[in-house]
Amino acid sequence: MIHLLSFFVHIASAHEVYVLNSNQVTQALDTPSFNLFAVAFDNLDDFIFWAFIGLLTVFCVFWISTLRFLERKLDPTLLRIRKYATHIARVTIGLSFLAGAYYQAIFGPELPLAGNFDGWSGIVTGALIVMGLLFVTGYYVRVASVIGVLLYGAVAFIHGSYLLTYINYLGDFILLLILGSGEGKKIIINTKWLRHIHEYLAPRSFAILRVLFGIALIYASAYAKIIHNNLALMTVQQYHLDKLLGFEPHFLVLGAAIVEFLIGLFFVLGIEIRFTAFFMLFWLTLSLIFFGEAVWPHLILIGIPIAYLFYGYDRYSLEGYFFRKKKYEPVL
Repeated sequence: MIHLLSFFVHIASAHEVYVLNSNQVTQALDTPSFNLFAVAFDNLDDFIFWAFIGLLTVFCVFWISTLRFLERKLDPTLLRIRKYATHIARVTIGLSFLAGAYYQAIFGPELPLAGNFDGWSGIVTGALIVMGLLFVTGYYVRVASVIGVLLYGAVAFIHGSYLLTYINYLGDFILLLILGSGEGKKIIINTKWLRHIHEYLAPRSFAILRVLFGIALIYASAYAKIIHNNLALMTVQQYHLDKLLGFEPHFLVLGAAIVEFLIGLFFVLGIEIRFTAFFMLFWLTLSLIFFGEAVWPHLILIGIPIAYLFYGYDRYSLEGYFFRKKKYEPVL
């Protein structure tokens, strides 16, 4: 049980750049990646065993989640708490910006304000503070969201596709741009075409966030465990996880890549949303404790899954579309 716990602790660590120093990151990026398919064949027995455990877990969760008596018992409560999901997403991004201003970085510690905005870093710091306060308090949320989209675009222009790692922020901005503060008040829009756009986007807002959040997880996994998988390998070796667990270190990286990819894919497709959110939160918490990582870069990775524990399935998720039974939906 201790071995299994430690294994998933590593899996929950999505950003290896948070636990390695800059020299280690540079070395890992300059080292050619190893072949994960070869690792799977070299550890075929372990690969088949853990694949079976994973499939069995997914099947059991789905079966439990669609039991009619559980849906009748829990769905009324789950429906009542859904309205708090927007508040959680709003406060999450507000706290993330306030923390970013304090630590002088945007989105993550590897993106310092001084290195990205030069002489404008002081202005950006002030903007992060103001935006953070607006998001937390719920005032002028759409204005803050527009500025957030512009900031994301500016940093993406500098760093290119790497910002896919943080596209979950963009999803949160879009959600709040559509829904505002999340108070449930009817929005008065005098322009007919704007009203139609809002009516079209509102029921799709959480689907947009869900898909972009999943893409961020998939890209983070692909970046550190497939494209530059020596980042993950160096993390395994630095914390002696291979010796602790008794697994070959390359196989640990393969397992982490698969699990993180599947978590992201389950969010993108809308499969077992609440279980996936809980699974991610549980192991992410253990990862933060085990590796001693800074909490603030992970606020967005904590807040959005909590929001989906409250929100559950949108109509565009696979389980929400195919397994919603009148007023009932899968529990997990």
